[in-house]
Amino acid sequence: MTVPETTAALEGATGPEALRPHAEDAFADELKALAAADDRPRPARWRLSPWAVATYLQGGTLPDGTVITPKYVGPRRLIEVAVTTLATDRALLLLGVPGTAKTWVSEHLAAAVSGDSTLLVQGTAGTPEEAVRYGWNYARLLAQGPSREALVPSPLMRAMSEGMTARVEELTRIPADVQDSLITILSEKTLPIPELGQEVQAVRGFNVIATANDRDRGVNELSSALRRRFNTVVLPLPATPDAEVDIVSRRVDQIGRSLDLPAAPEGLSEIRRVVTVFRELRDGVTTDGRTKLKSPSGTLSTAEAISVVTNGLALAAHFGDGILRPADVAAGILGAVVRDPAADRVVWQEYLETVVRERNGWKDFYRACREASV
Repeated sequence: MTVPETTAALEGATGPEALRPHAEDAFADELKALAAADDRPRPARWRLSPWAVATYLQGGTLPDGTVITPKYVGPRRLIEVAVTTLATDRALLLLGVPGTAKTWVSEHLAAAVSGDSTLLVQGTAGTPEEAVRYGWNYARLLAQGPSREALVPSPLMRAMSEGMTARVEELTRIPADVQDSLITILSEKTLPIPELGQEVQAVRGFNVIATANDRDRGVNELSSALRRRFNTVVLPLPATPDAEVDIVSRRVDQIGRSLDLPAAPEGLSEIRRVVTVFRELRDGVTTDGRTKLKSPSGTLSTAEAISVVTNGLALAAHFGDGILRPADVAAGILGAVVRDPAADRVVWQEYLETVVRERNGWKDFYRACREASV
């Protein structure tokens, strides 16, 4: 490997070479077209007006014929409330069960508002306070003592200084004492640096988008003081099977193109079956409402359905004839449903024998699932 190749590898891929481009890169043409057509008032340091941001998220056709693809398929009012919140001095909390596109919406909102979705704090049980406030370059700290040059700003600190949108993912996974370090930032719009006797004041345009769910283990409840600093928008699961099929189809197509997978010309029927299985087990009742079902321990979210279909598409492309078939998705469904080997396997076998086996046109799907379950 040559030196230039090594340097490029260390710096990482950009543009079309990136495995998963940031939203502002993947949809740069749409954002540029929206900015050119957008003649509405824009809040300070926003790249687009609130109307254009909502259009970017929900999709539409511009006067020049440019088609803006939907990034979020759901109630427009939810997106309008979220965008309006960011135009005020209130932070935005996107709340919902796993797989309801909270992270996806957060990223695209930041890309449309600030043109940069990378000012991100990823919440985990081990997230330190430095990730929210600031850290230190210890070599400089030891050599020079406390100084602004030795200070390492967090994504939030950078967003405050530059009037940008910062993101905090999985807020409820962050320890409670670290969560509460956000209170001064969100209420006073300032970040004290007591070691230097200074502070960083947020400039206009700064705001925070946080995501959280209360279904997973390891959740730390938000204090009432912190929760009051957010406007909360709850992102629901897709309201109808058709809406969920549309979401899965769109995302699978996007992911498939990024991975150079061939399109699945006859894959819609299998996508609909995956969505039907997930919705019925998730809701605890069949689509016709006639049969009550036991639900497994997993969430069976839309995001998991997308993963199952994408994996099935890869199987069809590399080990099949390129057409998505029941055998390509059966193992993925089994892995998504059976998380607890004892209890969930019973739920799955009962569903197969009482529902799938008796459903017209599902014989091939039943056989594939039976073979995958052996």
